[in-house]
Amino acid sequence: MSRADLISYLLQERGEKWDGRLSAEEEKRLYRSLVNVRPPYPVSEEYLKKEDEYLQGRLFERGIVRLSDLTFDEDGIALWQGDITRLQSDAVVNAANKELLGCFAPCHACIDNCIHTYAGVRLRLSCDELMRAQGHDEPTGVAKITPAYNLPSKYVLHTVGPIVSGRLTEKNKSDLRSCYVSCLDLAVKNGLESVAFCCISTGVFGFPNDEAAKIAVRTVRDFKARTGSGIKVIFDVFKKYDYELYRQLLEKNR
Repeated sequence: MSRADLISYLLQERGEKWDGRLSAEEEKRLYRSLVNVRPPYPVSEEYLKKEDEYLQGRLFERGIVRLSDLTFDEDGIALWQGDITRLQSDAVVNAANKELLGCFAPCHACIDNCIHTYAGVRLRLSCDELMRAQGHDEPTGVAKITPAYNLPSKYVLHTVGPIVSGRLTEKNKSDLRSCYVSCLDLAVKNGLESVAFCCISTGVFGFPNDEAAKIAVRTVRDFKARTGSGIKVIFDVFKKYDYELYRQLLEKNR
């Protein structure tokens, strides 16, 4: 089943058809859009098998980043700038929304959208199962774990960060610290040896980047010192601005 076949399947679910007259890039966008907007409905095993083949092929094209490609300091902390969906850590952290079902905006550039896109439709199904069992929206500052499916990582840790409207409050800061601690606690509880954090709550959630970076670095260092955990932590950033913030903080606190 080619990408065009995957598109046909997803369109057929919606009672739609297409004539296949798209460029390769247009096909990629259409496939991603259809996956993004697809509710957590059951899906055929044949589709899942072929989606796995397609997404594993896309991962090969984009390239896997292994832990051996990174430089860790003496505390087991590394900084890397790039696409977290290429990173082969035991777990990657997803900055989720309170519904925990992923971003439904077609081709949106947020990390939630990217992780669900490259993991495949089973990630939304797994999240839906968790949320149905829970029976209410996900609180801020806690974490849940799911398989990562077609990502190179083994698991995804989903956490809902605080939304900052106006002045940054102590509650905002406490909630963000809780996100990091909850993810680390869950990772250690599940025997994971490495976890990659995105810049939780920055971007559309409005948390100031500089203060978020300070909280992230301080909380991870405090956790490792308090627990004696040898878990490796990667701070994954996408923007050069965030890279410089983390670089300076990590060098300063060595």
